[in-house]
Amino acid sequence: MSADEDENAAELKIGEEFLKAKCLMNCEVALILDRRLEQLQQMSDDPTNQMSQVFEKSHQYVKRFSRYKNQDAVKQVREILSRNKLAEFELCVLGNLCPETVEEAIAMVPSLKMEDDHMLLDMDPLTNMVQLSSSECSC
Repeated sequence: MSADEDENAAELKIGEEFLKAKCLMNCEVALILDRRLEQLQQMSDDPTNQMSQVFEKSHQYVKRFSRYKNQDAVKQVREILSRNKLAEFELCVLGNLCPETVEEAIAMVPSLKMEDDHMLLDMDPLTNMVQLSSSECSC
């Protein structure tokens, strides 16, 4: 991206580094931090001594905002969304926010709507995600 071009996520102008980056959904981060917490608990009688405040706050945040609680559901959501030709950040935004309709998805991630009003996303994956979220969600 040249210096003259402004970044614009709605048009997927987000910079090469970001387009190539691997993004994680909140539920994936929660699983990683859960495993780390288990390791800390096994290594020490008092794991809270080894946890930084950033770790604790991050863990609380992703647990609170994770739509999917078990590892199988997390894998299914990533698999469902990966079937579409989405940028990593688009996939993660949709996985985190779990829109119920294509219109909601486009409102959240405008780059999903391309020229001539063709959409990159079809409704079936969204329906599957919402069903998984409904069975998993504690909200």
